[in-house]
Amino acid sequence: MRAPALRIAAAVALAVGVSAIAWPIYGSHAFVSSLKILAPIGALTTLLADLLANHRGWIRGMRRQLGILAVLASAQLAVAVGLFAALMFVSNHDAFFMVLAAGYAALVGLAAARLVARQALSDLDAVRGAVAQVGEGSRELQIAVRGRDELALLAADVEAMAARLASEERARRELVASVSHDLRTPITTLQLIAQGLEDGIFEPERVREQLQLMSTHVRALGALIDDLFELSRLEAGDVHWSMQRVQLAQLVQETIDAMRPQADAERVAVRAELDQRLAPARGNPEQLQRVLFNLMQNAIRHTPADGSVVIRAEPAPGPAVEVEVADTGTGIDRGLGARIFEPFVQGPSRVAGQTGSAGLGLAIARGIVAAHGGRIWVAGSGPGTRIRFSLPAA
Repeated sequence: MRAPALRIAAAVALAVGVSAIAWPIYGSHAFVSSLKILAPIGALTTLLADLLANHRGWIRGMRRQLGILAVLASAQLAVAVGLFAALMFVSNHDAFFMVLAAGYAALVGLAAARLVARQALSDLDAVRGAVAQVGEGSRELQIAVRGRDELALLAADVEAMAARLASEERARRELVASVSHDLRTPITTLQLIAQGLEDGIFEPERVREQLQLMSTHVRALGALIDDLFELSRLEAGDVHWSMQRVQLAQLVQETIDAMRPQADAERVAVRAELDQRLAPARGNPEQLQRVLFNLMQNAIRHTPADGSVVIRAEPAPGPAVEVEVADTGTGIDRGLGARIFEPFVQGPSRVAGQTGSAGLGLAIARGIVAAHGGRIWVAGSGPGTRIRFSLPAA
């Protein structure tokens, strides 16, 4: 009840201010007479408008609500003119033309309000129909609205939402297809080996070899399932890591030492280039090392023999630190852009699994970096690939 009372008081105060204009021109009597007319009309109109706003459910449809509001405004004008004519002792001739002008203004106002409301409600109907289409599964929308107001912005938001849903659905279908592809190959191999062992078609000296092959495929399946589970947790924001000061120089060197045997086997040189001014980062060391492992594995995998991989770390504005993993490989297809960080996307038209990877490393790295409050991107262009990510400084 407090808000309606304040609005009514504001309407009365406005009547006082408007009536005060007449005082210096026509005296106090004109002020009092104007106030006697305007204050009750303002208070009553405000009360009725408040009831209309708070009980819109009683009057179904915005067209009816806007129509009632227009009638209320017109009635207020007519009553005000009539009372002024009566209390100010205006001649019948003047009163007649005042009422005539007020009636004409009210009718024109009603017609104008109806026109504007019809156009606005037509746009609203178009938006409502589009939302219904989205609910029924339509994803390609073009909402025809005439205005350039908030309804036009709402229509643009609905179109963007439909496009985003379409993109997410395509990504989900691609994800399911990619997971199915990556699961089908090892499962088929395991089935064939198991059937061969069961039927005894392998010679005794080959049984151990087949068991080792089964173990390799089982580990690959386990790693894929673990990565999928980790990716789903990251995308859902279900992370509970302890954050601390992380010495990136030490972390980078440990990662290089751990990856050196794989790099030597591929004849790829690995080294670090660390800025002496590098400050500690704020993060979880295990998760940040996983990012470095994923980036280095990708870099080594896609770098030809006698190539090199470099990890650089340097301070950045923010304050922040930036880490870069650069290789001398074939580079990333420019058309991919940020899609390289999506699941099962691996490079220029490569299908996940053809390079011995499920294509989840960069997606997991992006999720971990984002959970730390940083970002990851493809830096620069030219020969080779440079993946750079930023982290908050400790």
